[in-house]
Amino acid sequence: MKTIGLIGGMSWESTLEYYRIINETVKEKLGGFHSAQVVMYSVDFAEVESMQHKGEWERAAQFLIRAGLLVKRGGADFALLCTNTMHKVFAEVQAGIKIPMIHIADVTARSIRNRGLTKIGLLGTRFTMEDDFYKGRLIREHGLEVLIPGEKDRQAIHRILYNELCMGEIKKVSQGTFHRIIASLEARGAEGIILGCTEIPLLVEQKDYQLPLIDTTTLHAKAAVDLALQD
Repeated sequence: MKTIGLIGGMSWESTLEYYRIINETVKEKLGGFHSAQVVMYSVDFAEVESMQHKGEWERAAQFLIRAGLLVKRGGADFALLCTNTMHKVFAEVQAGIKIPMIHIADVTARSIRNRGLTKIGLLGTRFTMEDDFYKGRLIREHGLEVLIPGEKDRQAIHRILYNELCMGEIKKVSQGTFHRIIASLEARGAEGIILGCTEIPLLVEQKDYQLPLIDTTTLHAKAAVDLALQD
């Protein structure tokens, strides 16, 4: 079994889900007392959040490279950034730590394609929805058509993510906001919805929707297990 490296803490609530899903999946696959071999470095999210909103992406990349090198020194064979938004600096981190990394948008796109979907709604932080690093990768490398919410809805999602979910707060009114936004994307032709922030599954569950919800956290974590168990 290969050792999985997790660069986490963005936020710790979603990193907790990575750790749970990875270990549950290893147990399902191997049975008995098996669990995953994991090395994790959890950053102080306050530092990352400040860099994000100041637009200090080069500094953020160096910050995550340092975290990744600590994971590598701990024995990780490959690594994951346990966040969607910070894939904005994925290439820099990959180059800096020099061990393989799994890109969350790639495993997400493969799942979408395997479902036979081509027109997809994207929810996430303002950076993920508006910048090119995520939706552009889905369009150019995977041939998907990507829809994002309107300006006011993007602002609402961003606020809920940072002011509530990253603080561990789950509010029914915010569940209603997401339900309305997802319905509006479906009305525009979305065949499924990418939950493109690792905190969103804390608020939005498939049982409440008929439209397929693409849980990037689960897909990313399970892809790590697949790689760890490869011969």
